[in-house]
Amino acid sequence: MTDQNPAIQSQDLFNAAEQAGLKLAIKGRLVTVILLTTLMAITRGPDRAADYILAGLLFAGLGIAHYLLIGSRFDRSWVKYVFITIDVGLLSAAVALMPAAPITDIPQIMIFRFSVFPIYFLLLGVAAFSFSPGLLLWTGVLGAAGWMGAFLWIRSDMDRVLEWTSMSTSPTPDQFLGIFLNPEFAGTGSRMQEAAIFVVVAILLAIVMHRARQTVRRQLVAERENSLISQMFGRFVPAAVAQSMIKGEGALDPVERAATVLFTDVAGFTSLTETKGPRAVVDTFNAFFDASSQIIGKHNGVVTQFLGDAILATFNVPIEDEQHAQRALDAARDLIELTKTETFAGEHLNIRIGLSSGPVVAGNVGGGGRQSYTVYGDAVNLAARLESLNKEYGTSLLVSQSTAEQVPEGALQRIGETEVRGLSEPVGLYSLKSCSQQVSGTAS
Repeated sequence: MTDQNPAIQSQDLFNAAEQAGLKLAIKGRLVTVILLTTLMAITRGPDRAADYILAGLLFAGLGIAHYLLIGSRFDRSWVKYVFITIDVGLLSAAVALMPAAPITDIPQIMIFRFSVFPIYFLLLGVAAFSFSPGLLLWTGVLGAAGWMGAFLWIRSDMDRVLEWTSMSTSPTPDQFLGIFLNPEFAGTGSRMQEAAIFVVVAILLAIVMHRARQTVRRQLVAERENSLISQMFGRFVPAAVAQSMIKGEGALDPVERAATVLFTDVAGFTSLTETKGPRAVVDTFNAFFDASSQIIGKHNGVVTQFLGDAILATFNVPIEDEQHAQRALDAARDLIELTKTETFAGEHLNIRIGLSSGPVVAGNVGGGGRQSYTVYGDAVNLAARLESLNKEYGTSLLVSQSTAEQVPEGALQRIGETEVRGLSEPVGLYSLKSCSQQVSGTAS
């Protein structure tokens, strides 16, 4: 099964984010409905309490129904438009039909003197959480139309209508208040201004949301592509190296740093290849390398190279780690335990490990358009030499004195020393007590 296109997968992630945002908005809407219903029921008197409670239950029920639909098999892209339309319709109907103050029997037009219009902006807030510019525009246009529709419905039933134009160009305070507070004052211009502001705010929010969607979508696609590149590139070079090269656009600066090198080899490789077919050998070593890489990575090491049946791993390059010697020793101990308790494609394996610490040079080398990440230094050569010396000492792990000096006293036991070509002083050899046993198998 092939991977999906990064853009498609990013769109799926974005759709999931939209659904999560819309669910969060509905929760906020429900809390707002409960608070407003409670406030209105308390402050508007017992005669209106039942009306507000009924309206609150209706809005709450719609929100719960919408919440349950989101992400279900019945969910469709147009569902959120339907529920916003119902919300605007019910709110506008309440403005047009519910008496402003039934006890005093004041004209319905007076409802526009109350703080009703800001409630429409709550609908814009719900729409904004959906991350949908289209829903924001729809809410803006529909909300303005609902507000103006309710106003014009009430205005059409008025016998006499006063407007801003009913005032003189320079009214006195008494003249202004006489018209503005008159029950017959409609203020059509104010209602149109409110509707226009509502649409403008919706447009501005939609533009912001559109730009945000583009930015987030590009980021999601880029992250997905980087992840795919890292996964594919990481099959051929260490994952840490791949990540560093991606961030550096293909460059990885060479470094010279003290590090610990782990070199491990499989005992009896030659006999294994003679008795097993190529497929079985490849399957065995793929399983072994996979398990070993996970252990090395868990201890902050990096598998630098696979060399036939051998593994070369480094600690403190390219990933810096002050405890690199201890990390390498822990990884070696876990690798030995792994081969004692696990099989690889049905095969038992025995391994020999060499550990050495010292200055190394690490970086990309190659030619002809091909490069690999490589480490150089006496520590590398010594680790390989110690791995081989395990056959002579009957051990599965040999550790150089340079590494032993960096781990807690008592963690290792000294078992001797050896002359190494190119080094003027003998090298002290250390091992774990549990590793000073004869390794079965012949030399590879």
